[in-house]
Amino acid sequence: MSDVLLVEDDDTLREALAYLLRREGHDVRAAADGPAALDAFARHHPDVILLDLMLPGVDGAEVCRRIRRQSDVPILILTAKNAEADIVLGLELGADDYVTKPFSTPELLARVRSAIRRGRARDSTAAPDPEVLSACGLALDVERHRATVDGVEVALPLKEFQLLELLLRNAGRALTRRQLVDRVWGSDYVGDTKTLDVHIRRLRAKIEPDPANPRRLLTVRGLGYRLEDD
Repeated sequence: MSDVLLVEDDDTLREALAYLLRREGHDVRAAADGPAALDAFARHHPDVILLDLMLPGVDGAEVCRRIRRQSDVPILILTAKNAEADIVLGLELGADDYVTKPFSTPELLARVRSAIRRGRARDSTAAPDPEVLSACGLALDVERHRATVDGVEVALPLKEFQLLELLLRNAGRALTRRQLVDRVWGSDYVGDTKTLDVHIRRLRAKIEPDPANPRRLLTVRGLGYRLEDD
């Protein structure tokens, strides 16, 4: 059984989602606003969070931001169909994935299961390799979760850190979009590649002198991305 924190202000939708998740075998705690969500998170430490961005009290973006400061718990954003700005905002704040309304029951449950598996796999992993990875003026201390660009430390959310680690370990090699998604989000990830695009854009903003004209993290047209080697 997994603990799910469901944050949704629409009473009808919240009750329906809670019913579906409980029927799937999850222990569900529901919150209708931002303060209640933060309180439930602090008290119960859920395995995954389903988070609507449009919330009263404290909005979902701020809830996501506060939780991500202290935890790597998987967060799935619930957003309206075609609300690309909400999707981008949620991912930039550290959410792992998103689900658009209206969504099918199988899709929602599959994404929840996938997020829980990724979270548990991460928690059970042995201590990472203490080596410092470096290339192109970038350095990554995996064990201490520290990144520097030209000697200046930068803060990277978990997924951006994992993405940069993978690129550094393969510096000079082109990695396909599928390889990047499989290694960072898991081979059972059922979303599209928009999540990857947002994280690449955010990563470039932090490691490139001019993100609009990248020199370190390059696009390989028709294939994926390559981090330049020294």
